[in-house]
Amino acid sequence: MFDDEGFGGLGDEAFDEEPDSDLPRIDLGIEGLDAMIQGGVPDRHLLTVIGGAGTGKTTFGLQFLAHGLECGEKCVFITLEQSRQSILATADEWGWGFSEYDRDDKLVVLDIDPIEMANSLDNIQAELPALIKEFEADRLVLDSVSLLEMMYDNQAKRRTEVLDFTRALKQIGVTTFVTSEASESTPYASRNGIIEYLTDGVFILQYVRGEGQETRLAVEIQKIRNTNHSRAQKPYEITSEGLSVYEQASIF
Repeated sequence: MFDDEGFGGLGDEAFDEEPDSDLPRIDLGIEGLDAMIQGGVPDRHLLTVIGGAGTGKTTFGLQFLAHGLECGEKCVFITLEQSRQSILATADEWGWGFSEYDRDDKLVVLDIDPIEMANSLDNIQAELPALIKEFEADRLVLDSVSLLEMMYDNQAKRRTEVLDFTRALKQIGVTTFVTSEASESTPYASRNGIIEYLTDGVFILQYVRGEGQETRLAVEIQKIRNTNHSRAQKPYEITSEGLSVYEQASIF
């Protein structure tokens, strides 16, 4: 079992009402965003959410797991940025009861130092699929892949290691989200421009400032393989209940 201390398209127009494949699908649990996806994201896909600081990437991942836990699923959250206790406390503040799910063995939260992870990546890639299958997890979140990428100065090495790691995540066979920092030059790409090409779906969170308008948060679905989805940019807020997307509204 796990050791909690760590390891050794379309626009605004309507889209077809009938699903475009027979793949099993699951809801994200994010109000408004699920309505933008035809029937939910395909089960067992690997997806990424890209955004700058303060756009709610970690909240997105926690909310995705909270919905799974509410539905009786088992979930895993791997953080390279925060401590295990801070993640549990944050989710509890949202009212998602992660500490209780943790005590009931429905949830595992792992905090791993990114340097340790980079140094032990081969072992982790070998052990992680078996550990998660043993736990019988249904949903997995890694927050964030950007810190792992930063451990490699050589671009070719970085690409190879991230590719191998995403392959390992896909082998696990659960629906997985990885978070990633956005590029400094564009909100539509990850910091190193790698993860979006290796995953089955990409969600973009960004700040948008209209001329003479206040800054707002906007979400856009860049791609989801094997399903139709809206490609419209929609406003969202981070409320006391988490992320809430206003799919019927325009950004300005």
